[in-house]
Amino acid sequence: MPATNSKTAPIKQTDRRHRRHPRYLGGFGVVVTVLLGNHYEKLEGNCKDLSEAGIGILLAAEVNVGEVAGLSFTLPGATPWEVRAVLRFRRGYHYGFEFLSLAAEQQQSLKEYLKRLSPID
Repeated sequence: MPATNSKTAPIKQTDRRHRRHPRYLGGFGVVVTVLLGNHYEKLEGNCKDLSEAGIGILLAAEVNVGEVAGLSFTLPGATPWEVRAVLRFRRGYHYGFEFLSLAAEQQQSLKEYLKRLSPID
């Protein structure tokens, strides 16, 4: 009986975490305002990463994916921001918020700020 020498095609790995926009290292404070029960609560967190589409925040709290929050922060060297964002991801104390709508001026300011940083992924 002849021996078979079958070779399998290599499996192409796809990155399930492919992102639309690169992320950049954060490192500044963020105040997250959410509706908890019947009142709004301000929670202090820290920006872990930032992109054109959203922000990763370390936050010691319980917020549910899908909730809309108000975010207050100041990019280093810029004016204070007040934006709305929806929670898209959570792993432990790391929360991933997607910006809901940024003004054209904010989008431009964010792009200029990110150009000075190195991507982390």
